[in-house]
Amino acid sequence: MELTYHQTLDVKGAKCPMPLVKSRKAITELPVGQVLRVIATDRGSVADFQGWVKAAKNVELIAQEVVQEGGQELYVHYLRRTS
Repeated sequence: MELTYHQTLDVKGAKCPMPLVKSRKAITELPVGQVLRVIATDRGSVADFQGWVKAAKNVELIAQEVVQEGGQELYVHYLRRTS
């Protein structure tokens, strides 16, 4: 998937809830309209991010994908800061 993003946050190896905690901090540091790409190894991050954006007022989940890298599944989330 080819999506434009402005910053990448690598949280590989971090367990729930750390991918979400670190992403919440990182998204606030981006200008409105920019996209944060988050790369996680925690399978639970898929549902965590979906739940977060339903409650958050300043974030839009653009896409999620699962990619293989070195025999490992990576969960990639694309978040746009909306306000």
